[in-house]
Amino acid sequence: MSNCAFCNQEIEVVDKVFRKDQCPHCGEDLHCCKQCVYFELGRENDCREPRAERVVENERANFCDYFEFAGGDGVEESMDNAKKQLDDLFK
Repeated sequence: MSNCAFCNQEIEVVDKVFRKDQCPHCGEDLHCCKQCVYFELGRENDCREPRAERVVENERANFCDYFEFAGGDGVEESMDNAKKQLDDLFK
């Protein structure tokens, strides 16, 4: 299960999030910057993916080719895995 970045309700993402997919609870777009694993406020274009084109409306559906659904806490989980791998590497 994943969580919506807008309402934090659990949603089931079966395979891939498409541009027109919406949260069944709040109706917000799922294929938008705010729901993406690369989204980070304060970065250039608010994105950690340097090849991604600038998207002005971060909370609206877009056509970004680099979009990966974060699922609410997916970013933290990815960061925890990365930290663990670094710790294991330098032990």
